Amino acid sequence: MAAARIQSIDLLRGVVMILMALDHVRMYFGQGTWYAEPTNLATTTPLLFFTRWITHFCAPVFVFLAGTSAFLVGIKRENIRLLSQFLLTRGLWLILTEIVVVNFAWTFDSTYSFIILQVIWAIGISMVILSALVFLPDIVILLIGLALVFGHNLLDGIRVQGNAPADLLWYTLHQPQVVSVGSRLVNFVYPVLPWIGLMALGYVSGTLYRQGFPDEKRRRWFLTIGICATMLFLILRGLNLYGEPTHWVPQVSPIFTLMAFLNTTKYPPSLHFLLMTMGPALIFLWMSEFIRHKVTTPVLVFGNVPFFFYIIHLYLIHTFAMLWLAYSGRDWQEYILSAAVLRSGSLSSFGLGLGGVYLVWIVVMALLYPICRWYQMQKLNDPSKWWLSYL
Repeated sequence: MAAARIQSIDLLRGVVMILMALDHVRMYFGQGTWYAEPTNLATTTPLLFFTRWITHFCAPVFVFLAGTSAFLVGIKRENIRLLSQFLLTRGLWLILTEIVVVNFAWTFDSTYSFIILQVIWAIGISMVILSALVFLPDIVILLIGLALVFGHNLLDGIRVQGNAPADLLWYTLHQPQVVSVGSRLVNFVYPVLPWIGLMALGYVSGTLYRQGFPDEKRRRWFLTIGICATMLFLILRGLNLYGEPTHWVPQVSPIFTLMAFLNTTKYPPSLHFLLMTMGPALIFLWMSEFIRHKVTTPVLVFGNVPFFFYIIHLYLIHTFAMLWLAYSGRDWQEYILSAAVLRSGSLSSFGLGLGGVYLVWIVVMALLYPICRWYQMQKLNDPSKWWLSYL
């Protein structure tokens, strides 16, 4: 059953990794996507909106399951201090990797003139915080996680400007902002406060995988919590109650009204956003324990090597976009995304329609599978290599 539980987690993680790749292909290949927001109801189309919306599930599931995986690592180590040390060092490693390796994958700018702090950064900081939280009783970690997820929107009214240390700290915690730091632009895309809470909840959910915990009881917990979260989202969102800074209003057509209803805030993730995504995700996690089919094998491969997949797919997509730019008769250096290039708006006239985006996505996934399969086998054949746990 231990293997089956891991497969259920890997299946959910694999699904969101595939969806994440779709979003990133859209960003690099979609027409003018660096300067157009696909969830802007004034300019988007239903297909474009839902192509973006379905990928909203990726970051919450990624962070939540990182917390669950942390608990499972703790079971293997059987020592809370060793777990804390692992989370601290891995968290710091992820922060460094975001700034150095992931940023270069996004920009190909060797000068690092534009630094983007995104999901790997948020996971890294959340792991550093979790390395301290693991010494607390599980019930306390649960309460802290709930307080951050449900309470962080109380801070929405606090806004700061400037580059003072206190301002930068607030951008890190709760306010997305682009700031000039020396000669560089730094984009605080993923304020970490709600992500810390979500990882804490994921960690506590790992207790449902303890040896001897009844399988049916675990599944019932996931299904019940998933349904309750989804229903709470429908109630809070439907009545425009607490937990979302942007209210929805009826639109000119039913489909656009639905889009307005689902158009919740991701940066930082509002309570509505997290309920909207994690409710169905937990229901899927319940359902995934019943799924056993060869068709899911590639998905499990991707879910088994998430960080490796994340790094490789960014470099692959960006390289393909640069080649396509050159094939289109333009200067390939336009896709070296320095601060100056992004400010110039030169890429606003470049890109494919959604049909082309989906085709490139399929090609990218087909190429990634054998690479990820090879790395999965490396992990299985030689699990004693300590550095494999950091990739």
